[in-house]
Amino acid sequence: MATNYLDAAIETALQAGKILREEYALPPDIRYKGDVDLVTQADKRSETAIVTRLSRLFPEHTIAAEEGTGHVRSSEFLWHVDPLDGTTNFAHKYPCFAVSIALAQNGIVIAGVVYNPIYDELFAAARGEGATLNGKKISVSKIETISTSLLCTGFPVHKRRANPNIHYYYDFTLRSHGVRRDGSAALDLACVAAGRFDGFWEFGLKPWDTAAGVLLVQEAGGTISDFQGHPYALGGPVILATNSSIHEEMREIALAISQRDPAAPLQAPTQTIKE
Repeated sequence: MATNYLDAAIETALQAGKILREEYALPPDIRYKGDVDLVTQADKRSETAIVTRLSRLFPEHTIAAEEGTGHVRSSEFLWHVDPLDGTTNFAHKYPCFAVSIALAQNGIVIAGVVYNPIYDELFAAARGEGATLNGKKISVSKIETISTSLLCTGFPVHKRRANPNIHYYYDFTLRSHGVRRDGSAALDLACVAAGRFDGFWEFGLKPWDTAAGVLLVQEAGGTISDFQGHPYALGGPVILATNSSIHEEMREIALAISQRDPAAPLQAPTQTIKE
């Protein structure tokens, strides 16, 4: 049954991706949610198409969508929809953004899709059936130490001064081959699943940011937790996703950083690696 739901998610993501490609070719039509949080016509058109299609296919299911056009039903099934993850990138014509669609049953994600329409890369997973990229099976990397790892993270668009991530970014950059910041958590997680990145962490993500990506990582052989080692819950304050091999090393470092005074000056770790 999860495969049937996945097929629906794939078809829906491809439809939304077509809309994003159309909008990407046009001059940006930008609005703001608050002071700095962007929303574009592309977000709205994509979300409308996704919610309309899922509602028609599964009228009894609840849909939670980032721009607020979903609906609540009395159902064990909940769709998590991000119609355009990476809106700032999209608005600046940086081709790193995606459609992210996932279905949870009784709180457990059973199907997920992340689609980058510019590069036509479709990441998909059904629980217990593995993860794929454009139909071919993918798996996490085999890198065994942070010192030889390529990591990724993200920063919020608002309240950046209150966010502690600069301390983690600084420390992990010096300990690894480098840390990338591409502006799309869904694609970051998909790239961990595909073995492009070895580890990812971020703070304050919403369920629609991570639901599909978490399943991709798990089905590709990776590990997801918080810094304490507890299972990650969608919408939790912090997520750590890795190829499994570096998970404990990365978790212990992140936990140690979290126990410092975030207002203290940055201090270099004992080991530095050239990028």
